[in-house]
Amino acid sequence: MYRENAWKHYDEAGKAQVNAFADGYKAFLDGAKTEREAAARAEEICRAAGFADMDALIASGAALKPGDRVYRKWMNKSFMAFVIGSDDIEKGMRILGAHIDSPRLDVKQNPLFEDDGLAYLDTHYYGGIKKYQWTALPLALHGVIVKKDGTTVEAAIGEAPGDPALCITDLLPHLAQDQMAKTEALNLLVGSAPKAGGEKDAVKAAVLEILRRDYGVEEEDFISAELEAVPAGCARDAGLDRSMILAYGHDDRVCAYPSLRAVADFRGTPDATLCAVLADKEEIGSMGASGMNSHFFENTVAELCALLGREKEISVRRALQNSRMLSSDVSAGYDPGYAGVFEKNNAAMLNLGVCFNKYTGSRGKSGSSDANAEFMARVRAVMDDAGVCWQTAELGKVDAGGGGTIAWLCAKYAMNVIDCGVAVLSMHAPWEIIAKADLWEAYKGYRAFLEKA
Repeated sequence: MYRENAWKHYDEAGKAQVNAFADGYKAFLDGAKTEREAAARAEEICRAAGFADMDALIASGAALKPGDRVYRKWMNKSFMAFVIGSDDIEKGMRILGAHIDSPRLDVKQNPLFEDDGLAYLDTHYYGGIKKYQWTALPLALHGVIVKKDGTTVEAAIGEAPGDPALCITDLLPHLAQDQMAKTEALNLLVGSAPKAGGEKDAVKAAVLEILRRDYGVEEEDFISAELEAVPAGCARDAGLDRSMILAYGHDDRVCAYPSLRAVADFRGTPDATLCAVLADKEEIGSMGASGMNSHFFENTVAELCALLGREKEISVRRALQNSRMLSSDVSAGYDPGYAGVFEKNNAAMLNLGVCFNKYTGSRGKSGSSDANAEFMARVRAVMDDAGVCWQTAELGKVDAGGGGTIAWLCAKYAMNVIDCGVAVLSMHAPWEIIAKADLWEAYKGYRAFLEKA
């Protein structure tokens, strides 16, 4: 089926809208390189849009009414925003769900060591990465260190002008005939100058002295730290025509940002309650207390029902079951350089608009929620009526690989859910590429879904 390049639909004013939205997204990315930072930026957006803190309302015993706007940040790693509708919550919500974690390198709990005059931080890779892609490029260290007294030290080392960069070394090609893929440990090089005094592991001692002096951190504080090594540098326009964006973390903040903005930008009182949920831990199976495999979202919906005077458990069950959801996650963009792993007629193409994946999974649709035809027809009609450019795709050829999203976890509530996101080139690489037009069409599509689905 022929789909037209979205840029053909824009006049000069339309192109200006596309680029303005892309500029806002790039600014969001630059301040949201970890799930903690993304949740904090989401809170800033919602507070500026007049949303109230749901936990404060719960503590005060307040009630909610149609038109109210509330948010909840969970463990500083996941985030939810709601606009209360005029319909009974039991009739269901319109939900946009994305994730805000991305592949990276996590610093271990006992990471600092010295080896032959060089100091390193030991790391554990997070999510699906190609290890060799993370060598010999500037890396920054983002995260928090929580000391025993509860004091939190925030870190963002390697981003500001004048900051030192970190990196992982690689072997020169002249000596690498037996090692053309990086398979050993990914250790961050953090120092080489010894501390004066001739003590053992003098380079490590010098690094520890810097940590104490500049951050008030002791070596044991790494035990209660969450530090992530991510690519250093800002999101940038890509291509001579500036039609694309090169950045770290498109998967899945390229869907999280327009999902949040679609809810935050809504004005007035909707019929159904609107929701954006931005979850942590999707890249490692959505496990943990801040992942969608926990009950944090269900518990928040229960709290929402209570604030609306619907305190029975059956109200929560009905609210979830009757909801309609777009699982806003990225698709593998078709790359002519690697055409052999795609089935071109069912691949996500850059610039053809937001992409629907009826199912994901692998092999015989294993791990897929597989949206039903009736719901697929409904979202088709919504997109077409709103003039949204959209396409459908699968994640590569059958049996060529596969992957999953949070869709199946929400489908457990028996709600209608389908994956809907943006095509990404070089997915899970330190630097990924998306098309600005696809980002804009995703935002338009999410807005249309909230208003009409």
